[in-house]
Amino acid sequence: MTSSGSASVWADEAWTQDILARLGHSRFRAGFSLSAKDRAYARAKGRDTIDRHAHEMLAKRVGPAHPLKDGKQTPYRGHPVFTAQHATATCCRGCIERWHHIPRGRALTDAEVDALARLVMAWIERDLVNHPASAPGLL
Repeated sequence: MTSSGSASVWADEAWTQDILARLGHSRFRAGFSLSAKDRAYARAKGRDTIDRHAHEMLAKRVGPAHPLKDGKQTPYRGHPVFTAQHATATCCRGCIERWHHIPRGRALTDAEVDALARLVMAWIERDLVNHPASAPGLL
C-alpha cells in the first residue's frame, strides 16, 4: 500500500497472499507462530472477536501519527494479535513503513487499519490451519 490512496489494492486476497509470502522470506518474521494457549484462545473467542481485537489494537497501538513508545508498544506474546503483528510487520510504525510503505508521522486511515487487520487475521487463520486443534472447528 502506498500513501497515495491505493487502499483498494490492499483489500484483495492477492495482496494478502503476496505480502504473507514476502514476509515468509524473512527469517525473523517467519519464525513466529502462535502458542498453544493463544491458539486455544483464538478458537474459543472466534473469528469475529479476534478480528475486532485486531482492529482495536492496531488503531490504538500503531494507528496514531506518533504512537506512545513506538517500537516497543507491541508485546511479543499474551494475545494472538500481538504475535501476528510481529509476524506481519504491523507491530510498530517503523515496520509498517519498511514493509507496507505507509509513512510515519501521520495517522493510519481507517482503510489502512482495515487492511492491516485483514493481514493479521489471514496470518492467524493460516497458523490455526497449520496447527489443527484436536477438536473440530477452527477460527
